[in-house]
Amino acid sequence: MSASVSVLRLGPYSVRWRPRVALLCVALSGICLTLAAALLGSGTLVFTPGEILKVLVGGDAGPIAGRVILGLRLPRVLTALFVGSSLGMAGSIFQSISRNPLGSPDIIGFTTGAATGAIIQIILFDAGPLAVSVAAVVSGMTTATLVFLLAMRGHTTGGYRLVLVGIGVGTTLTGVNTVLLVFGDLDRAISAQVWLAGSLTARSWSHAVPAAAALVLIVPVALRYGRRLSLLEMGDDAASQLGVPVERTRLVMVMTAVALTATATAAAGPIAFIALAAPQLAKRLGRSPDVPLVAAAAMGAALLLLADLIGQRSPFHISMPIGLTTGLVGGLYLLWLLASSRKV
Repeated sequence: MSASVSVLRLGPYSVRWRPRVALLCVALSGICLTLAAALLGSGTLVFTPGEILKVLVGGDAGPIAGRVILGLRLPRVLTALFVGSSLGMAGSIFQSISRNPLGSPDIIGFTTGAATGAIIQIILFDAGPLAVSVAAVVSGMTTATLVFLLAMRGHTTGGYRLVLVGIGVGTTLTGVNTVLLVFGDLDRAISAQVWLAGSLTARSWSHAVPAAAALVLIVPVALRYGRRLSLLEMGDDAASQLGVPVERTRLVMVMTAVALTATATAAAGPIAFIALAAPQLAKRLGRSPDVPLVAAAAMGAALLLLADLIGQRSPFHISMPIGLTTGLVGGLYLLWLLASSRKV
């Protein structure tokens, strides 16, 4: 092993760290803390860093500061942090499996699949937030299973075939979602449309805690199989010769990425761009040939926190749902990616 690579061992898991990637993760962590402090302290009521710190450590900064920071702003910031991390890591997994920079869950239909379950609950059953969240997770996992089975040919699933089948299934589900919105009750359809925009508004601990729990449970699985992803990028035959169980690894990692996507969608609604851009930015800045799972997660968190800060503190006083903000930026990024990449 070269001097430029070290291995961090976490029990049965191991993560290959390169100095530049490690430095990038540290820098992104600092950026996330800075953005979180800005989101906690600014707004209609402004709080100093000292007041924020006093509230967070349990000190007495006044009843208003405690209610605003702990009850309103902190759950929103943590939800953005966990959702961005989940989407960044999920996008990194999908792009590695497909060997395509367009292989993100919002492009290949898994986010749409998660949204279908939520829309059904809202339109047909007028369900509450908990039922909508559970339906999004179940629907996302069901969509992934369907795509994986349809993409299988001769007990193998090629990366590009997985992407193409995912796009086809996602397009079909988009039509289903449109039909539900058009023919559903008007008030429920409006509620569903608001959910589809993706938003961090009114996020509470009931959104932040499940998103955090999903990361704690799923990330160890991603780290355990992450080294195998780098070998899969060499091709199925080469990976098999190196002892990698190709189909089992692909299935486990697809389900892992879908679980991250579905829980993120359940917490904040469909949010575009993050899963698409975070892995590419992390890989280019880190200059690492390995799959940048941790760096992509940190980049996703930083991007979503930045988008939320821009959306809330826009100088033009235009308040947009976070999903629309990232979608607009993501469209421009996608055009640049298509124009500059030779692999798409």
